[in-house]
Amino acid sequence: MKEEKHTWDKVNQWGEELALLRNIIHKTELVETNKWGGEIYTINNKNVMGIGGFKNYFTIWFMNGVFLKDEAKVLVNANEGVTKGLRQWRFTSAKEVNEKLVLHYIHEAIANEKAGLSIKPEKKEAMQCEFFEIELKKDKALQLAFEKFSPYKQKEFWEYMATAKQEKTKVSRFEKIKPLIMEYRGLNDKYRT
Repeated sequence: MKEEKHTWDKVNQWGEELALLRNIIHKTELVETNKWGGEIYTINNKNVMGIGGFKNYFTIWFMNGVFLKDEAKVLVNANEGVTKGLRQWRFTSAKEVNEKLVLHYIHEAIANEKAGLSIKPEKKEAMQCEFFEIELKKDKALQLAFEKFSPYKQKEFWEYMATAKQEKTKVSRFEKIKPLIMEYRGLNDKYRT
């Protein structure tokens, strides 16, 4: 069965423009992968950039764009105060795409990745959920299965449970994740490639 390829085009109106960006990117050494439901480009298995389409623009985003010199002043922080390293280059038409300049930015991003320039995510304590903790303690098989997960995947389950406000939501979420844990499937595994 052939795996379906996903393009991050939320409104399905940027097909030709994203194909243009894709063709430019394919002139570099980046490897196309599919993560988070869209195209991400990597080098040495490290995320360098992605492309996507949104309501009013299509974009290139550089994972560690904060380190780019941005001589043309084209990069924006999409979520000021929250986003640390990621920067976007937004376009509203294919005519705005200057291949030479785009390649310049991509090559700089590749060089920065090879040089190890990146912002390391801050370590956050996993959220706690008394309901989930009690359920784990009640079921030894479930607890043992849960302990086999990496700390990262355990944290995803903890946060999923801890963000439920109402008791009925906690119960329904627990019923959803219990079989996942027993089958050793992470909460978000279906989104990972």
